[in-house]
Amino acid sequence: MGGINIGRWIVGGVVAGALIWIIEGIASVFYMEEMEAAMAAHGLGMEMTAAVWTMSVVVSLVVGLTLVFLYAAARPRFGAGPKTAVIVALALYVGGYLVSLCGYQMLGLFPDAMLVKWAAVGLVEMLVAGLMGGWIYRE
Repeated sequence: MGGINIGRWIVGGVVAGALIWIIEGIASVFYMEEMEAAMAAHGLGMEMTAAVWTMSVVVSLVVGLTLVFLYAAARPRFGAGPKTAVIVALALYVGGYLVSLCGYQMLGLFPDAMLVKWAAVGLVEMLVAGLMGGWIYRE
């Protein structure tokens, strides 16, 4: 049993992270006004500064790298291929993305309809990123 192919993990993780960032950016067009209104209702702003942009890229890359790392770790148990990529993507989605949305709902920060949109977008981006990252990763 060999170790993780670091080069392929990084390439796959960066591509997965870039896909997450791109899909999120495109999807935000459909809920940006609603999100700004919800935040304004709580007295919060949403200025897109350079630091915010940078953080969005970093977070997307961390998620992409984590996703492909978990795929690499799951390959010996579930085998290589799209089935394992989907299993890992769903696990990360439920354990990370969906849990944070439940927290937003419990706090009443955003309308439920918007959280459902975020959940759907998050599921799509995680599955697409997982499949692409898994396709790139090889041992």
